[in-house]
Amino acid sequence: MAVKRVLLLVVIWIFVLSGLAYADILMTPDELEKVMGKPDWVILDCRVKKKYEEGHIPGAITLGDSCRVKLRDGTQRALPAAKLEKVLGEAGISNDKHVVVYSDADIVHATVGFWILEYLGHDKVHLLDGGIVEWKAQGKPLSKEETKLPPATFKARVNERVKATTEEVLKIAKGEIKDVQLIDARTEKEYSGYDVRALRGGHVPNTTINVSHELTFDKQTGKILPLKILRERFFGKLDPNKRTIAYCQTGSRSTLTYIILKMLGFKDVANYDDSWVVYGNSVYPPFPIEDEQWMNIEPLNKDLPKLEKEVKALQDEIKTLKEALQKAGIVKEEKKGEAAQ
Repeated sequence: MAVKRVLLLVVIWIFVLSGLAYADILMTPDELEKVMGKPDWVILDCRVKKKYEEGHIPGAITLGDSCRVKLRDGTQRALPAAKLEKVLGEAGISNDKHVVVYSDADIVHATVGFWILEYLGHDKVHLLDGGIVEWKAQGKPLSKEETKLPPATFKARVNERVKATTEEVLKIAKGEIKDVQLIDARTEKEYSGYDVRALRGGHVPNTTINVSHELTFDKQTGKILPLKILRERFFGKLDPNKRTIAYCQTGSRSTLTYIILKMLGFKDVANYDDSWVVYGNSVYPPFPIEDEQWMNIEPLNKDLPKLEKEVKALQDEIKTLKEALQKAGIVKEEKKGEAAQ
């Protein structure tokens, strides 16, 4: 009996420990409501500004656009740390404040914000599970009044460990680095090379598993699936003690996978920020790819004659309109050499 009791306590303790990490990352609307208004808590609405203006969680701030846009460059890769410090500081976020990020059913806007804050070394970041969808479902109030916090100082303590590089992924692909688990968070069609979103389609060699991010959350509510289901369906055969890297097209969808792996107790998790937008567009030299497919430009070539005709027709219409305006005296006729001056 004593042995059984000890084993039972061990099992309970394991669940408690795994639950602590889970609870520390995700927050419920009730939990958020308890800390609203506290000076050391900031609620960050990661949606686009228009949605924020239509109604947001009271006291929430906006960066002026979605976190996916404001915290990343034109290729959707993380901005340099100095620029991120400026964006966050101007928004009133400092190192001593807890930050709760949320979005709507399009959860990736919030998970990008979560991952970038962790990349900057911020250890007080949380995700509102279900975002504003769950907030409204529980009858919580909304506000249309914009909250602006006084500027603060945010100092990055960059954690390079959570950001996998192309150099590291390339070594994994070539078999030069082993014992690293690689997860492709794109759709099965992208993984197999049927859906090509770069010059080349397919996946990184030595990828361990393909688990589309769409399968890991409820697309209607934005809520992450229960850990038990995530473990049993997708991630149960992986080793939580090994370094595990998630990637997708732009390193955005894979930030959700990054969070889930942390919730499951994985100890060394990273997001490949460059992802397929860099890896799949490699040509000189071409990076190794499995199930490789090149972008088919034949449909574009077929459309060229049609486009040429449309451009010619548009040019003729402009010429006819210009002549009519000149004849009516509305526009003066250009003399030779006048347009070049």
